[in-house]
Amino acid sequence: MLFAVITWQVVVAGPLARLDERLSRSLVDRVPRWFSELGADLGNMTVALPVLGAAMAYALWRGRRSQVLAAGLTMALVPLLIIPLKDWTARPGPLEPWAAGYYPSGHTATAMVAYVGAAFLVSKRLLPLAAVLTTLTAIGLVLRGFHWPLDVLASVALCVPLLRWPVLAERYGRASRS
Repeated sequence: MLFAVITWQVVVAGPLARLDERLSRSLVDRVPRWFSELGADLGNMTVALPVLGAAMAYALWRGRRSQVLAAGLTMALVPLLIIPLKDWTARPGPLEPWAAGYYPSGHTATAMVAYVGAAFLVSKRLLPLAAVLTTLTAIGLVLRGFHWPLDVLASVALCVPLLRWPVLAERYGRASRS
């Protein structure tokens, strides 16, 4: 529901999108660039995917094939969902008004699915760390001016339902062992 409302506001340039743009302008470059870039880089595929890959290898070694498959499929869904939405909405970036394709944030979605997925595969006690890494990614993207705040919030809203896989995979894994 939240994702639908945000998308609607972005597409029609509604009041929420205008507020988002004003908020973003007041936040960009409020911290040293190295800090915001460090946070934003946590959502790069070259950083997040190896973390998920290592967790998948560990879980596979532990015999949790259904969870590994679910994590891999969920990560594969990210670009399949994000790229068409970027093309459809064609939202320009905060620092690049001539460019399009900033909504929703692929870096935020990648970070969330990779880090939360890795936490579920290794130990649920790592979920707070996954939340911190995802939050740092989102904050870095906004403070550096790579994304509007609604871009990252929409990605989180889009990924929450995707991350139901650990529960389903655990149920399926238990049922197949019975």
